[in-house]
Amino acid sequence: MTDTETNAYDIVVIGAGPVGENVADRTRAAGLTTAIVENELVGGECSYWACMPSKALLRPVIARAEARRVPGLRQSVQGPLDAPAVLAHRDEYTSHWKDDGQVRWLEGVGVDLHRGRGRISGPRTVTVTGPEGERRVLTARYAVAVCTGSRAALPDLPGLDAVRPWTSREATSAKAVPGRLIVVGGGVVAAEMATAWQALGSRVTLLVRGKGLLPRMEPFAGELVAEALTEAGADIRTGTSVTSVTRENGTVVAVTDRGDRIEADEILFATGRAPRTDDIGLESIGLEPGSWLEVDDSLRVHGHDWLYAVGDVNRRALLTHQGKYQARIAGAAIAARASGTAGLESHPWGAHAATADHAAVPQVVFTDPEAASVGLSLAEAEEAGHRVRAVDVDLSSVAGAGLYGDGYRGRARMVVDLEDEILRGLTLVGPGVGELVHSATIAVAGQVPVDRLWHAVPSYPTISEVWLRLLEAYRDN
Repeated sequence: MTDTETNAYDIVVIGAGPVGENVADRTRAAGLTTAIVENELVGGECSYWACMPSKALLRPVIARAEARRVPGLRQSVQGPLDAPAVLAHRDEYTSHWKDDGQVRWLEGVGVDLHRGRGRISGPRTVTVTGPEGERRVLTARYAVAVCTGSRAALPDLPGLDAVRPWTSREATSAKAVPGRLIVVGGGVVAAEMATAWQALGSRVTLLVRGKGLLPRMEPFAGELVAEALTEAGADIRTGTSVTSVTRENGTVVAVTDRGDRIEADEILFATGRAPRTDDIGLESIGLEPGSWLEVDDSLRVHGHDWLYAVGDVNRRALLTHQGKYQARIAGAAIAARASGTAGLESHPWGAHAATADHAAVPQVVFTDPEAASVGLSLAEAEEAGHRVRAVDVDLSSVAGAGLYGDGYRGRARMVVDLEDEILRGLTLVGPGVGELVHSATIAVAGQVPVDRLWHAVPSYPTISEVWLRLLEAYRDN
């Protein structure tokens, strides 16, 4: 391999996580030659340090909690979790941080993998520096797609590097259960990792700068999750910021703005994300290194007709499933433009427009209880200028909830647009609600009228009967 070697493709994708893989899959399916560049593991953050390992840690936690609510079963699951077995299962789920299977998949669909750091070095050009320092130039006839994702953003605290704090990566890949764990943050990662490690045996202290957990969801979602975490033994302190962190003789010492001194074995900062765009050559095409990339609904970067930014890097929705959705849109748009298809922008709900990113983004938080939502919260809908009404239902009133387990606690909120009589959003909190959110996603994305939903009959006795209760409450009040 020499410095002057050049490889020509129709499409070059930077980043081989789920988003990059899906862009490559769609362009290959359209008959376009495609290369993908990856500096770490094929499969990306989701496969090895985020979605998959975190859910592998959380599944036994949630299954045990649900089993303990079932008469005749709870007596069999009263002991502690087998933490080594849970961690071993997590390791299996991440393929022990080896990407052989993902590489075979790329080979199977005909995508060329180039290992190394890819940097844009001009229009439609990516230079790859390989593991041994070798360099090759990849040229793209039609498009370059940036799918490099995001990384944990750490606060600017003096000496933080010396403390060796956990980020989401360490929290999902740790080899042992810390006796004491401080979690800084109140979002999804903080809530899920506090749930997992508390159940696995850590004494968790949650330090939340805001008023409560899950601030981007309806307020009751964070309240119910915080209530359950507190009952499980976690110490949650809201309105609290960390002013300093040190590690003394192996012990982490965090000092808060309230003057509290908290000691732990590890500290996890779950305080936001930053784009992985600082070292991909954006400056060579007049863009700011380290910036989020603004795109249109076909995921094309403004001002660059050959450059696409898909997934976390465009900051539209930092969720794997939404990134994969964008990847399908981008792949279709790239293929259509490559073939000279006209009228790409004329169909807002067509194959080439990521319309759902604006209206119907679903999310599940895998805590106990689960929290799930799609579309807008009541506050977001009102802020957007919609004339809406919120309808709330106690999930324990649904027959299926009682069968699910004793003492079922949960809540649902439907946000109805009073002008168009369609759903703008729905939020559910309670055991098992993650499996209900797709029906809500269909209702929101499909703009299904409320009077039509009335005829979508939920099966009895399931928790999905909450739909009937919500619609009854809307019609009767």
